[in-house]
Amino acid sequence: MQLQAILTTMFQVILPISLPVLGGVLLRLYQKLETKPLLTLYLYVLSPSLIFNTLTKAELSFGDVYQTVAFSLLNLLVLWALAKVLAKLLRLEAPEAAGLTLISTFTNSVNYGLPLVLLAFGQLGLDKASIYVISQMVIVNTIGVYFAARSQFSVKDAIRSVFKLPAIYAAALAFIVRWAGLALPSGLDAGIVMLANAYSPIALSILGAQMVNVGHQGTAVQGTNRTFWTGLAVRMLLSPLAAFLVLLVLRIEGTLFSVLMILASMPVAVNAVVLAERFDASPRTVSRCILWTTLGSFIILPVWIVAVR
Repeated sequence: MQLQAILTTMFQVILPISLPVLGGVLLRLYQKLETKPLLTLYLYVLSPSLIFNTLTKAELSFGDVYQTVAFSLLNLLVLWALAKVLAKLLRLEAPEAAGLTLISTFTNSVNYGLPLVLLAFGQLGLDKASIYVISQMVIVNTIGVYFAARSQFSVKDAIRSVFKLPAIYAAALAFIVRWAGLALPSGLDAGIVMLANAYSPIALSILGAQMVNVGHQGTAVQGTNRTFWTGLAVRMLLSPLAAFLVLLVLRIEGTLFSVLMILASMPVAVNAVVLAERFDASPRTVSRCILWTTLGSFIILPVWIVAVR
């Protein structure tokens, strides 16, 4: 019965997601698709539209916001500590240790996680996921930079990078609209909804093209195998267990429990390789983990979805 549920989830959730991903892969391989213009569209138009549309209409309570932020921070600390301990036990060099930390702590919750949650848990799930995604954007652009390059870390630059994120302003505007009890004109609301609906296929196509890019980077230099296998084990096995324990400690239940559990079990964030390359935090190892955790997630995530439903 469980096997049937897992196979059903694969067809209902993973198959729809895999089609635009495959489209992005094929476009990159055979049409040399450049993702930079799409990333600009995604970052400055589609992502803010989705965040604004979701937050203005989401069924959220203060408890949801508090529990989500608490989970984001506590889960991050647990994974950081785990990566630190493993790096010491394996006696990894500083660049490899920094790469392992990025692999362990940052998940692809935005361009992969949001479409997945929407298909698996519906609009209510997307509502719950929106706060987590905003918190992850802030964390990646602050603590993520610190993890990648502590010696080059600047609090001023990190704060500045957060305020360059359009989604942050979209979230702030959405909270103002909700607090003031404002209603958008129907034409404007319809336009924002149209942009928000375009988010998933574009984001997933970008993911497919990025997988080709990181795949090529990963095969150029094999990197440190023990760091790769350790990162793979942490992201695919230990991080879901850590998330489960943190959720129990915080006494999070219901749909929020399911959504946070899945988002915390996502593959390595593609942005991790950007930080790894910029600060020489074992980018080859990070890129290999991005590719293989993403491929593995198509099989593992349906199991977790069935388990937490």
